[in-house]
Parts: sequence; structure tokens; C-alpha cells
Amino acid sequence: MVARLKKTRKSRGHVSMGYGRVGKHRKHSGGRGNAGGQHHHRTLFDKFHPGYFGKVGMRTFNYNKQVNHTSSVNVDKLWSIVGEEVRAKYTASAGDDKAAGPVIDVSRAGYLKVLGKGLLPAQPLIVKARYFAKAADEKIKEAGGVCVLSA
Repeated sequence: MVARLKKTRKSRGHVSMGYGRVGKHRKHSGGRGNAGGQHHHRTLFDKFHPGYFGKVGMRTFNYNKQVNHTSSVNVDKLWSIVGEEVRAKYTASAGDDKAAGPVIDVSRAGYLKVLGKGLLPAQPLIVKARYFAKAADEKIKEAGGVCVLSA
């Protein structure tokens, strides 16, 4: 800012320049930053920042956030696990009455849960997994398939 626009220009001729005679205008009279939160600035901290000081809850050492993580695959990706040639093979043998669909073991592909996003072609298949979402279960059965729970 230019010197002529500063407050100092207006304050010339006034002894304390607007900062009072008794408590003079010094550098950091209350301390720097959050200093004095539990001492001379206690009222401010209690009023505007309640609960700022202290502890809450329990400390958990060696806490693993991924403990409940379940790797999942959607219904629309099931056929990509076994490949297109397997699907073509089972499509060709669809005329047979006893022809069952391929067994897709989701856990061998590294997934634990089957979720229900996407469309599944109307072709029977047997899906093995540890967990099935309700929507996935319905879509697989709708396509003429079977859901097999495995440990």
C-alpha cells in the first residue's frame, strides 16, 4: 500500500496514534498464536472453542483400518473372470437339456463378495463366493444360475 493511504498519515499529531496512553501498542502483548488458551485467554477459548483441550476416547495401538475390507466383483464382470471362449463354449452347448453353466470360483480370482451392479446375460452359470449381495443373488438366479456359498 502507498504511504499516503496509510492510517499513520491521519494519526499524525495525535500523541498515542489511537492506541491509548496506558496499555501501549506493543508487538505481541497477549502472546503469539494460540498462547494462553488455558491461562489469560481462557474465556475466549471456552466461549468460541468449547472442548478444544483434553482427550476423548480410547487410544488404539496398531489399528488396522482395512480389517473389514472385502474385495468385491460386480455381476457384469463375472464372465470376464472365466473368459470369452468359455462363454462361447457354453453358449454352443445351450441346446442340451442337461448342460449346466460353468463354475465361476470368484475367490480363486481374488474376490470375496459378488455385488449386483450391471446386467447378466441370460445364460446359466454356477457362482462360488463367500458373500453375495441380495441384488447379485437375484440376478444370477434370474439368469438361470446358482449361487454357492463357500468358506
